[in-house]
Amino acid sequence: MKVEIWSDVMCPFCYIGKRKFEKALEQFPQKDKIQVEWKSFQLNPQMKSEPGKSINEYLAEVKGWTLEYAEQVNDHVTNLASEVGLEYNLSKSVVANSFDAHRFVQYAKTKGKGDAAEEQLFKAYFTDAKNTADHDTLVQLGTEIGLDASELKAVLDSTKFSDEVRKDIYEAQQVGARGVPFFVMDRKYAVSGAQQPETFLGALEKSFGEWEKQNPALVSLADGENCTIDGDCS
Repeated sequence: MKVEIWSDVMCPFCYIGKRKFEKALEQFPQKDKIQVEWKSFQLNPQMKSEPGKSINEYLAEVKGWTLEYAEQVNDHVTNLASEVGLEYNLSKSVVANSFDAHRFVQYAKTKGKGDAAEEQLFKAYFTDAKNTADHDTLVQLGTEIGLDASELKAVLDSTKFSDEVRKDIYEAQQVGARGVPFFVMDRKYAVSGAQQPETFLGALEKSFGEWEKQNPALVSLADGENCTIDGDCS
């Protein structure tokens, strides 16, 4: 059964939500039958990458907050992250447009490394204060999870996977996602936000129960002589 997760690398609750969902998945008996797919979503498509500006300064500007209030908000989020074992250094986070980071994930998905790419981006942005809009940084992150550096660089220097990003953003509107993280189970049930593991577990149980009824496992009634794909006939 497929679980689609719409997220944005600059969303602090997406990383927190990832950890809470993972905790729920660990407790789910049929976890080996769950396929997780990360989907692109941009909270601020018009954001300009400004490596010299702190995220606190950015929030104060765009939301009309005082710098002190922006720091208080991020301190609160940092505490929430620590509760699930994450270390946030939001005062050092780099203001970066996420479009190329999403293209990076889309490319990684074709190599079976979508979840690893998402994890790399979250850690780079929230913990290590790296510029996730910088192509050299993205190539470095990619090589750390086993992606080919030259191939990834060629992708980032082109417009490849832009359509895939835009398609995900369009699909988010169709499934009712107005914010992230947004979890969709088998295109039937949705969970919005970084909910507690118990909520995710309940959603998994309900959606999987219905999915399993529609996709029953084959039951072998008898075994006889046969030939296998490795050429063994017995």
